[in-house]
Amino acid sequence: MSRKPFGVSFETWIDKQIREATERGEMDNLPGAGKPLPGAGRPHDEQWWIKNYLKREGLTAESMLPTPLQLRKEIERLPETVAQLASERDVREVVADLNRRIVEWLRAPSGPLIRVARVDVDAVVEQWRADRPVPPEPPARPEPVRKKARWWRRL
Repeated sequence: MSRKPFGVSFETWIDKQIREATERGEMDNLPGAGKPLPGAGRPHDEQWWIKNYLKREGLTAESMLPTPLQLRKEIERLPETVAQLASERDVREVVADLNRRIVEWLRAPSGPLIRVARVDVDAVVEQWRADRPVPPEPPARPEPVRKKARWWRRL
């Protein structure tokens, strides 16, 4: 039995699978063949794979935050969110949905224990009304000019 020469490694099972697939032609015409690896030539970023995942899935970094922080950010953005709504009913629905999610989290908190309180619907609606531009008054109709009755019609 001969020994392995110094500096030569045994072919691993993975290397064998790759070599056999290449011999069968299964590695030909793969997508991305001949293209540089993502991130090659850029400064080293330990979290490149997270950034690529978020970009590929169309997610934001905010979606990775714990639930209470997501809720607090939504509360902070609430004035901008409701400013785009057209009716008071829509504003109340948006705030009610946010309050429902806050109550769900308060019933079974997960993640860091961060204080999150329900939003006062009436205060948001009042602020929404105050921020809305005042609709222009409809133009006043001119008073109809009454003709003086002729003397023969006065009788």
